[in-house]
Amino acid sequence: MQSWILAIRPRTLPAAIGPLLIGNMLAIELMQFSWLIAVISMLCAILLQISVNLANDYFDYKNGIDTEERLGPIRVTQSGMIAPTTVRNAMIVCLLAALLVGSYLIWHGGWPIAVLAAASILGAICYSGGPYPLASHGLGEVAAFVFFGLVAVVGSYYLQAGDTTLTAWLLGCAIGFFNAAIMLVNNTRDISTDTKAGKNTLAVRIGEPQAKVLYQSFLYLPFGIIIAGFLLGALEGWPVLLAGVSLVLARKLSRDFRDNSGEALNPILGKTAKLTMIFSVLFSAGLMINLSQI
Repeated sequence: MQSWILAIRPRTLPAAIGPLLIGNMLAIELMQFSWLIAVISMLCAILLQISVNLANDYFDYKNGIDTEERLGPIRVTQSGMIAPTTVRNAMIVCLLAALLVGSYLIWHGGWPIAVLAAASILGAICYSGGPYPLASHGLGEVAAFVFFGLVAVVGSYYLQAGDTTLTAWLLGCAIGFFNAAIMLVNNTRDISTDTKAGKNTLAVRIGEPQAKVLYQSFLYLPFGIIIAGFLLGALEGWPVLLAGVSLVLARKLSRDFRDNSGEALNPILGKTAKLTMIFSVLFSAGLMINLSQI
């Protein structure tokens, strides 16, 4: 069981839960809001996140990227804790489970959700595997921004509302930058081993000094977005104020990331994922306060 917990990587799950929480909370005031849709969409996102983690574990071992020199947490395939074929089969099972659970969402949301579902499953596999692994070509952060930001927030809101709004797109961008920051921490920590393995992540391409600057941008941009949304009238009152409280944690993480390298970045990875969740919970709480005042 401990091996499978390591493989699932629970510390990364807030990256999937946070955007779905915001997407559904944005729609909670609608007459057609469905808790069933909210729960199913959350479960589907978690299954896809686990699939990505298992795929990364399997494909990085298969491609010779994960070795004994690895600085990050233990990888179950590389360490021999779980057989490669078992990890691969678990990945397939999770993807099929996500598709099975998501079939109700496809039936409810129609062809736009079918397209997003197909793209998400393809993205889960192609992040680390396939003929053109996204993570090995500097596109890992882009994939995180798109799938665990825009697709997750806007898609979950669309499932409830049958439409999209500027608010959903703004929040999708905000959460997308946080999740891209998670990916950047992981890739910056692994610059030395990824370079040896020929894995050209964004951090490898731009170097550690620039990666540290980019991380700061990823952490601060979401707060710029909610301020811009407030000025545009797309975001009002309490959500912006409460979400802004998490800037305190963002500033601390920015300093910690600037001052550390290599294995010392491991705690920052989990804390960046927590920042995504804290921001999402605070913003959602602000939405509930707004509703209670109507």
